[in-house]
Amino acid sequence: MILTGKTTLKSGFVFDYANMLGTGRIQVKDVLSIKDKIIKAADGLAQIRNAGISKGHFSKDGIPEQVLFTRLPFVEKNNPNTNASISRLLAFSKDIWNNTDVVVFFGIGGSYLGGKVLFDVNSGAYWNQCTNKERDGFPQIYFSGNNVDSRQYEGLLTELKRQAGNKKFSHQGKTSVMLIPISKSGTTLETTTAYLFFYERLRALPELFNVDAAVVTDLETTGPLQTLAIEHNWRTFPVHEGVGGRFSVLSEPGLIVGATIGMDIEKLLEGAKDMENQCLGNEVENNPALLNAALKYLSGEKYGCAMEVFMPYAMKLKSLAEWYVQLLAESLGKRSNRQGVEVNYGRTPIAAVGTLDMHAQTQQHQDGQRNKVIQFVEIGGSKGTTIVSNPFPQIKAYEKYQGLDVDEALSIALAANAQALNEDNRFNATYYLPELTPYYLGQLMYFLMLSVAYEGEMADVDAYNQPGVETYKRIMNNMLKKGSAF
Repeated sequence: MILTGKTTLKSGFVFDYANMLGTGRIQVKDVLSIKDKIIKAADGLAQIRNAGISKGHFSKDGIPEQVLFTRLPFVEKNNPNTNASISRLLAFSKDIWNNTDVVVFFGIGGSYLGGKVLFDVNSGAYWNQCTNKERDGFPQIYFSGNNVDSRQYEGLLTELKRQAGNKKFSHQGKTSVMLIPISKSGTTLETTTAYLFFYERLRALPELFNVDAAVVTDLETTGPLQTLAIEHNWRTFPVHEGVGGRFSVLSEPGLIVGATIGMDIEKLLEGAKDMENQCLGNEVENNPALLNAALKYLSGEKYGCAMEVFMPYAMKLKSLAEWYVQLLAESLGKRSNRQGVEVNYGRTPIAAVGTLDMHAQTQQHQDGQRNKVIQFVEIGGSKGTTIVSNPFPQIKAYEKYQGLDVDEALSIALAANAQALNEDNRFNATYYLPELTPYYLGQLMYFLMLSVAYEGEMADVDAYNQPGVETYKRIMNNMLKKGSAF
């Protein structure tokens, strides 16, 4: 077995894992020592790919449940994504473009985090401040229902009323608002509370707003959202059975956000498909996601890494770090393995952003406990676009900033952080994307999904359930029924 320290795919995606290896870190002999687990992991994913079945996986109701996330990249008949479903999303996008000023998405967890990544990458922090022309006619986008927070509700409502009163929007007359709750059950506390609030409050102001809705929910059972959609003739989109929320960004709960903002969702899926085809087989030298899983597994089980920091060097990817927190925590944070033995497996995920958190967290990463894996994300393609000049030549301390390439400085900061950790024998690795495009975003997000899926097989835990979440939900629901102060 030869571990070169770097895997470069034909697309230009790079997995640089050299700093996971070395003195006091992972050796080739360590990887060879878990060869049986690596083969088992590959076999487990092969079963999921071929039959949609993961050993011992059951729904929260104790019913055997399929696992279909590996089919998401393939737009084919009988898969979650089909030509018809993509066409329907694109048609919805065109209708939004022609008729809607504002879209508010309501969701939490997987029904929010993935879509927020697509929005941030495609549209950015200042999308809602752009003119209609600058947005190419696409609507303003807001997210709610991601927390039970009255101040957030009232703040957004006030902003929508202010803009409507000031005739902010391009369409003449009233402000057209589309409300889109995303909830498999249709009863999720955070999502439902916010949706009911905004639906009632906006409809109470007919002089300002025209209110419409579309729902993303389980269409196989007649839940509340589907019942309302039938009653009011709202458009419906499915939450697919067998696609857990943390994997659902590549299906309707995420793609509807991408389509609504004009993102090339077909390129997003193409990137995921190409990554899937690069991550087959049971040889880590030829399967980068399997290798990533093996290195992460060893870092925890042999070298005591109980935490994992995900640190992209791009503010647009802060939400990606937050999405990854859920993916890692819910997939691998398990009390028991498939045999029912208590193992308390998994690393605690931490979201960070470079260079912001080099001034906040890096002191701990560099000098604190040796119990962390640091994962960097570097984006290429923009060097030379933003150059700093010094308008204050009299200030000698600013001379070094004259002609500074901001993105070159960002890359240098990442390299310095990685080198400092490496020189102290601390685990870190870097994912490199040539550009921040839907294609490469699809590659990275799917690579991370596969990595946690493979690691779940190595650890023999169910990476697709979330019994800990169901525990607090059960308690909370009982408290709400009893009229608790909560």
